[in-house]
Amino acid sequence: MANQWQHRAWIFATILRAATVAMAIGVVLVLTAGIAESAGPPNYSVVYNFTGGADGANPWAGLTIDAAGNIYGTTLNGGSASGPGYGVVFQLKPSRSGFTFNSIYSFTGGADGAGPVARVVLGSNGSLYGTAHAGGRLDCGVPGFQYTGCGVVFQLSPQQNKTPWTESVLYTFTGASDGANPWGKVTFDQSGNLYGTAEFGGNPTCVLTSSGCGTVFKLAPSGGSWTQSVLYSFTNGSDGSRPYAGLTFDTSGNLYGTNFYGAGTGCTGIFQSPGCGTVFKLTPAGLGWVESTVYAFQGGSDGGFSQTGVIVDQSGNLYTATTSFGSGNTGTVVELSPSSGSWTFNLLASFSGAIFQQGGPRENLVMDLAGNLYGTTNSAGKYGYGAVFKLTRSGSTWTYTSLHDFTGSSYGFNPVSNIVFDASGNLYGTTTYGGTKGKGVVWKIKP
Repeated sequence: MANQWQHRAWIFATILRAATVAMAIGVVLVLTAGIAESAGPPNYSVVYNFTGGADGANPWAGLTIDAAGNIYGTTLNGGSASGPGYGVVFQLKPSRSGFTFNSIYSFTGGADGAGPVARVVLGSNGSLYGTAHAGGRLDCGVPGFQYTGCGVVFQLSPQQNKTPWTESVLYTFTGASDGANPWGKVTFDQSGNLYGTAEFGGNPTCVLTSSGCGTVFKLAPSGGSWTQSVLYSFTNGSDGSRPYAGLTFDTSGNLYGTNFYGAGTGCTGIFQSPGCGTVFKLTPAGLGWVESTVYAFQGGSDGGFSQTGVIVDQSGNLYTATTSFGSGNTGTVVELSPSSGSWTFNLLASFSGAIFQQGGPRENLVMDLAGNLYGTTNSAGKYGYGAVFKLTRSGSTWTYTSLHDFTGSSYGFNPVSNIVFDASGNLYGTTTYGGTKGKGVVWKIKP
């Protein structure tokens, strides 16, 4: 039976650490005045090829786009820190000939953080906010990840001339009741508070790991600093354990997310799993929050092991995906609809591929104004290297369309990415591998 450390090592076994060392921290890297898009399959092009140097390597998350069309993202590896590099935050600025690439921050692996595996989000003040899975306090952290430390929540603020950006750490996890190793993105409420999840830490009695089964946390700004509080600590019971994804609010102020493990009886024995994962809800109640399980995956046709978060439509329906199981062994897309105080499960799609490869979606889906869903798969697809897909709604049925199947070539492969749209309806995302240097790409698909 594989244990949790073997599972974590398995997740990152194919991650190649960048070996090229370049510039000093804080220097903005502009590789070219205008990056021309690489020709590829019809409607598909590569916007940027990562080199593994100061620009970073292996983006393990998707992108964020602002109103001006600037694209922001993170890489797991690379950067200008001494040694192999601990990841970067980058910007792609649109220009007449394509995009200008700026490496706006390189992590040092120390107090500032290391190894971001979530995308950054934009605050109303123009700053970027995100999490680093490791770094921070280096005397804690869970074995199995390539970098040391329990992780941080950080802010990147632009200066008047837009370069360089200044990083500040909003919170450093201790690995105790506050949590450890945040994996997903942070989310703002209307008052400017930040919410997120930590993969480990929390309840010390959790049987899955001596480090706890994960937490949901809040960061509240106060007098120039931030105060952290834990909204919920998972117990690895019916509530689930190990939240990888970030959180989503509905219009009533409830929070939704997913757990990779927990609840149910399916999947037991796989990666020491006590269940196939959950969709959970946190409801504000007085001064606290009440947790409830919306759905427990069983590892059958419904899927299991979710790393994606939840999105909510205007009717309050929830949409999420799983990385594994389903009728094709490689994950599912599901809808959960509120009905008389409970939830109705609806299977929208199943992906085919090798079992136990977690080939399904690993980042949030996105919905367009017509109610169609878009996402990526990590390896499920025609050639086994992932795909960009669309699910078109027609009444109560959904039709799957592949917008692009990755071939394992220099055009990129193995996306762990959400999808963002620009004002013209073009789709953008990342792949962890491929490209001219094998370090991943940012891609574009024209509608």
